[in-house]
Amino acid sequence: MLRNLLALRQITQRTISTALCRHFENKIPEKQKLVQEDNGIPVHLKGGVADAYLYRATMVLTVGGTAYTIYQLAMASFPKKQD
Repeated sequence: MLRNLLALRQITQRTISTALCRHFENKIPEKQKLVQEDNGIPVHLKGGVADAYLYRATMVLTVGGTAYTIYQLAMASFPKKQD
């Protein structure tokens, strides 16, 4: 039992330590400059078209969800008529 645990520990350490190391370019300084520049655009829209679509989709889902919730509350407040 102990031997199995030690073997499992060795395997997990080996796979983590020998994993491929991918090098990505650090884009944080570019994003910081973009967000910090004073150009009159709100921070949540400074990312471009993708941020605008994400903002609009969030607003549509929020308004739609609120309207649906109000509708369901109204339907729940009026009992169904018995025939």
